[in-house]
Amino acid sequence: MEPPLKLIVDEDGHRTVVPVKSEPVRIGRAVDNEIQLSGGRVSRHHCRFEPEGEGGWVVDLGSANGLVVNGEVTRRAFLGLGDELVVGAATISLEAVPVPTRSIPGGEQALRTQVGGSAGAPDRLRVFAEVSGALLRETDLPRLLRLIVDSAVGLVDAERGFLLLAEDRKGARASGNRGEAADDGASGVDVKVARSFDGADIPVPASRLSTGIARRVLAEGKAVLSVDAGRDERFDGMASVEDLRLRSVLCVPIDDGHRTVGALYVDNRLQRGAFGEPEVEQATLLANQAALAIRNARLVQELMERNRRLADSCSQIEALNSQLGRKVRDRDEQLAVVRLALGRERGRHDYGEIVGASDAMKKVFDQLDRVVECELPVLIHGESGTGKELIARAIHKNGSRSQKPFISENCAALPDSLLESELFGHSRGAFTGADRAKKGLIEQADGGTLFLDEIGDMSPEMQKKLLRVLQDGELRPLGSDRRVTVDVRLVAASHRDLEQMVKEGEFREDLYYRVNVLGMNLPGLRDRREDVPLLARELLARAAREMSRDVPILPHEVLAALTSYDWPGNVRELENEMRRLVVLADGAVRLEQLSPQIAGALGASAPEAELPAVDGDLRAAVASFERRAILGALERHAGNKSRAAAELGISRFALQRKLDKYGLASDGDS
Repeated sequence: MEPPLKLIVDEDGHRTVVPVKSEPVRIGRAVDNEIQLSGGRVSRHHCRFEPEGEGGWVVDLGSANGLVVNGEVTRRAFLGLGDELVVGAATISLEAVPVPTRSIPGGEQALRTQVGGSAGAPDRLRVFAEVSGALLRETDLPRLLRLIVDSAVGLVDAERGFLLLAEDRKGARASGNRGEAADDGASGVDVKVARSFDGADIPVPASRLSTGIARRVLAEGKAVLSVDAGRDERFDGMASVEDLRLRSVLCVPIDDGHRTVGALYVDNRLQRGAFGEPEVEQATLLANQAALAIRNARLVQELMERNRRLADSCSQIEALNSQLGRKVRDRDEQLAVVRLALGRERGRHDYGEIVGASDAMKKVFDQLDRVVECELPVLIHGESGTGKELIARAIHKNGSRSQKPFISENCAALPDSLLESELFGHSRGAFTGADRAKKGLIEQADGGTLFLDEIGDMSPEMQKKLLRVLQDGELRPLGSDRRVTVDVRLVAASHRDLEQMVKEGEFREDLYYRVNVLGMNLPGLRDRREDVPLLARELLARAAREMSRDVPILPHEVLAALTSYDWPGNVRELENEMRRLVVLADGAVRLEQLSPQIAGALGASAPEAELPAVDGDLRAAVASFERRAILGALERHAGNKSRAAAELGISRFALQRKLDKYGLASDGDS
């Protein structure tokens, strides 16, 4: 027997494989050709390929541009294996189809199939057993469906195989009627797999089989066998049967025991009577096994999908728990700060943005209570980073001008020319680049508060102009002759000693007395060490919120190191350190994660303690050391438990528990 052949068509980068039948194959641009080509150089009916032996004759059908076979223009030529035919822009060659070998997953044997061949009953029974086992082992649905079709084609020696499943969409029809309406291939069934005997996928599968036959099988739940479909009266009116020139057709239902879920369709267009009752029985048995395998694969797929959804839900729950835990820790940190702060008298007004419970800060709050209730100018003196602008905002927020603007400017940040324009404003054309008039900061603050930070860095010329505004209550924008009346409360600040600058002639004396009507001195952080744990926790929680991270824990030894450090940069330096720790720490802050100068402060500042002798009882030595440390802290803070706990780096409640544990006197702050 001659080996089966196939035509390979390459056109514009697209490759198409067309099996060769015994009938001639027409090639051209018209839709009724077996091989339809495009392009202006291809005639409607260009040529015909007539199979013969291991090749075939190519005959020109009166085309305008003729044929080119192996580079020679001709009207008729023999096309053998390896020869090349050029029609327009398409190249057509002839190849032999190798006898395929399909390995069944999990099996020792191979399923060998060749159209027109036959196998003995024992071999078919053995192969069927292997196929059944392979189907039940495969749980990936797409691979399973391909395996079912390949197995069916091999078992019955078919040319092509198709697997169709009934659609589950609401309103989709799982059965069809006779005639063209039921043969449109557009509803009721879905072609999942289409394979040829050589193991290749068939393109556009819905147009390569008779869906009318498949629908009949789905509707009736019975197998359909035809030895010559083109002459079978049962298929009269089915356009696809005639168009596809079908010969031998076998289609069996796939029934899962409850309903018909699909159909297994095989055919052979090369010969009549290719299938008989033995093939119907084999295909039916295979379809029954396929139904079980499909149901099993779908259950596995559904279980995997449920597991995936469950895993996604668990991940979401873990993320939500993490967020909730972070929020709870943040709230605990905030409550701890609030609890400690409420333990001290904070004054009559709202200073919630200012963290501090030390004696030094209590004096600041007492001063604020008096300052906010008047309209006089205020001069705030303090080192850089002590929070001078925070105090200025508290004065404005709690004063009678709180509903009016709060305007802030750093006098050290700008040269005189720009500072004058910023403070007093300018008219259009006052200087190069002044393309529009601009209202100054003093005018913007009208009715509210003007905060001038680092006023001691202002030049003598600017001091004179500011003094005139404070004396007259009016200003003149740069480049303008109009005067603007303003009413502002001035709050000034400086880290420099203005009084000493007046003595040295660096600051105008008359301006000094204008701005220094009410004076406030802010303590450095080293002068209120008991506030360091409060500030550290608050700034750490704030930095963690800004970075969307968990708030790290500050252990006792870390708080002790923070409290021992002198903080030359004051609160600003502490804030930057907390930002570092949020990035570096994981769960709890370790001593080595602190900046070297801060971590080293603990050993440098701690006096040599006289440790109790350890004579085999470590717990007694630890208890003795704790008693002495607690009594020492209470003595240094005159019995104030809150301040003693802050120095020891523990909460007030933890301190009270230790007092009860050791039976120590509990007199003092409660």
